[in-house]
Amino acid sequence: MQNYSLLDLAPVTEDETPAQALAHATDLARHAEDLGYHRYWLAEHHSMPGIASAATAVAIGHVAQATRTIRVGAGGIMLPNHAPLVVAEQFGTLDALHPGRIDLGLGRAPGTDGATAQALRRYNQSADAFPQDVVELIGYLDDDEGRGPVRAVPGMGSHLPVWILGSSTFGAQLAAYLGLPYAFASHFAPQMLEPAIKAYRDGFRPSERLDKPHFMMAAGLHAADTDAEAQYHRSSQILSFARLRTGTPGRLSRPVENVADHVPASAIAGAEAAMSVSATGGPDTVRRQLRELIDRYQPDELMLTGMMYDAQARKRSFEIGAEVLSDMKTPALA
Repeated sequence: MQNYSLLDLAPVTEDETPAQALAHATDLARHAEDLGYHRYWLAEHHSMPGIASAATAVAIGHVAQATRTIRVGAGGIMLPNHAPLVVAEQFGTLDALHPGRIDLGLGRAPGTDGATAQALRRYNQSADAFPQDVVELIGYLDDDEGRGPVRAVPGMGSHLPVWILGSSTFGAQLAAYLGLPYAFASHFAPQMLEPAIKAYRDGFRPSERLDKPHFMMAAGLHAADTDAEAQYHRSSQILSFARLRTGTPGRLSRPVENVADHVPASAIAGAEAAMSVSATGGPDTVRRQLRELIDRYQPDELMLTGMMYDAQARKRSFEIGAEVLSDMKTPALA
């Protein structure tokens, strides 16, 4: 494993406003930078009361302005919601303002429910065109040679790093065919993780952007000074997953001692299955669980994510994650 990174959903708790959530996100990004995290990514979700990163490019710019060295990016932009030219201009602008620090991860899902997807206007017409849209977008970020009259300014010639995100073999095969880095959403959809890794690595074709496969997997993290404390803080995300799956999403709840008192057992089982690629506990427990994940899946990079109600507890969780993963990081070759 070459690097460890952080995916943040800018969670909005029951007692917070989106402005407070974004302030906590910026604070977490600074903390991650100090802890040695390689990337800090925000994700596009719409019509979600508990997530403040819907305007993802705007949030990325805010975080990049508040940090100095950490790479900041999208994990990801849901491309069917947007015109490729607009995304190229937005991220070209971010790259112009923060050169060498911006990543663009692209996903094929709408990041929301059907009614909101329709309100976004583009999704129903363009989901099937995702591969073509990716190629078009990359073209706007490449050099101007042979380009037609349409140009992304800023963006043209930036060669901004583009990632394919996915939770199935579709994205893995596309990333392999285009010679792009690939990130798998195993933190909430682990079922196809192993087939996707195989499809990506077996099918990879070197490109001008990447000469060998680069696979990043996401894993949930809820770490604290004791196993019991970590399980307590994790209850907020279990409640969030369970309520989302039962069609009642809301803001991130306070942690509880017994989740079964608040949501049906079937919903808890579904949340546990979705969050099975994760580490929860004190430092020793987290070290063992993350070591097992890395040994099993052999990622080139590991991206941690985890929502906690208490912002200081969340910072402590990622601090423990960094302490553990810094020991597992592969030394850079001279």
